[in-house]
Amino acid sequence: MARDVLLGAGAAVVIFLVAHFPTLIPVLLMAALAVLLLRTMGGIPGLRPRFAALSTRRAPQSPGVTFDDVGGQAAAKQELLEALDFLSQSDRIRRMGIRALRGILLTGPPGTGKTLLAKAAANYTGSVFIATSGSEFIEVYAGVGAQRVREVFRRAREEGRQNDCPAVVFIDELEVVGGRRGRHQSHLEYDQTLNQLLVEMDGMSVDDSVRVLVIAATNRADLLDDALLRPGRFDRVVRVELPDREGRRQILGLHTQNKPLAEGVDLDRVARDTFGFSGAHLESLSNEAAILAMREGLEHIPERCFHEAVDKVMLGEKLDRRPTREERRRIAVHEAGHALIGELLDSGSVARVTITSRGQALGFVRQAPREDIYLYGKEKLESEVQRFLAGSLAEEIVFGERSTGAGNDFEQVLRLVTTMVGSGMSPLGVVDIQGLPEGVLHREQSAIIAALEDRVRHALEERRGALLAMADILLEEESLSGDRLRDLLAGQAPWEAAAALDAVPATPARSAAPPASSEAEAPTREGAPRKVLPAPQGRGPAGIAGGAVEV
Repeated sequence: MARDVLLGAGAAVVIFLVAHFPTLIPVLLMAALAVLLLRTMGGIPGLRPRFAALSTRRAPQSPGVTFDDVGGQAAAKQELLEALDFLSQSDRIRRMGIRALRGILLTGPPGTGKTLLAKAAANYTGSVFIATSGSEFIEVYAGVGAQRVREVFRRAREEGRQNDCPAVVFIDELEVVGGRRGRHQSHLEYDQTLNQLLVEMDGMSVDDSVRVLVIAATNRADLLDDALLRPGRFDRVVRVELPDREGRRQILGLHTQNKPLAEGVDLDRVARDTFGFSGAHLESLSNEAAILAMREGLEHIPERCFHEAVDKVMLGEKLDRRPTREERRRIAVHEAGHALIGELLDSGSVARVTITSRGQALGFVRQAPREDIYLYGKEKLESEVQRFLAGSLAEEIVFGERSTGAGNDFEQVLRLVTTMVGSGMSPLGVVDIQGLPEGVLHREQSAIIAALEDRVRHALEERRGALLAMADILLEEESLSGDRLRDLLAGQAPWEAAAALDAVPATPARSAAPPASSEAEAPTREGAPRKVLPAPQGRGPAGIAGGAVEV
């Protein structure tokens, strides 16, 4: 009540002064601005510094997450556990003269469980867990970021002292606050914030009354400042990678513990179909499968809901658009070509073919490799190129022309062929892609693609009947399972099918004729290729082996 009266009286005084003494307006404005700045920097005792407040998530007791709740990261967990033993065995490491670990950096793709690992680490060591984000340290006002860094470490020590235990400070999105210094020319606020973080980490020792361990997570370790990564600050860098097949099976088991699965659900088969999925993808997959079952009024979740959820997580919800009959037939032939060549090249690899529209895809073929593949040879890369070329060539064989639906396929073809050239798999030998003379790369790409197109065209023409039969089934039912596709091709043994693709000669020697124009060189989406490639993918983490795309 008294506060309201004082505020009202103060407003009345200000209005009176402004009305009778207009010359006081600049003075009053300057006074108001001074009060605002003092409050911002915390300069007035008793007033809370509004902009300096740091949003953290505190847990006086360790979060109820253990390493058993994190699936698919056996190597990362083992490395992290070894590092955490330094925090839980402080007396022993003091006797051995070991310097205390100050920081552990978790790096890897999004959704792989870095935050869960940090929470499990705090629980394992019985520590207070304080979580914040790198973006929360950054403010437009100079000096605020550094103040917030001091505040979070002060709060960690205070909480640890009150609970008589160590403290774990978790900083997500570290690249925001820990990026290389000198990149921001407008002001040095980012650099001051990073400097303060470095100072705080340098001040930690095994003799501190409260031991503080900094665990940080980032998706872009390449952006971090070198001073932050040197030994003595972040002493351990733990890679948290995408889970392998066994890891995906463990994660699916964790996320389906509270879900009523139907009899006969094979999570191993689901794990095989989800190559390239992160833990977050698998959690979403399990949730979407339960939603699909609930929509159908089912009490238990059948396996078909999981396979339907894979498509939804990769490409999105089904769309209402309905292409014309002629367009649907072209899409069906396109996808049948992808599936037919894919199955001939790698028997058992096709999981599903559909002409149902999802996202920008008018149809797609989902591949499920029998084993996770991380390293590709020339034969495997050529197989992937043939798989992507098959859709447009099937259209050409049946309709006499290609369509714009193969645009994404051609982008993947150029990427793979460029990788082959850069990896020394062409007649050029070992070369630097960026240093090739003008037009040479285009000539090599054209030679490789032309030879592989001949192989695919030959195989499709020999199996035109099977191609049209698959297209008719897709027109009628809109989807075709991999098992049913293999039944259609059961009359020919896999080795005979593969031999048919090898009937056309391999990549010919390059022609000595120069290109007609330097403008003909095809652009590539990526620069110099890496030696170890991820699985060639289309539009989803599990690998779409091509599909008609809306233009």
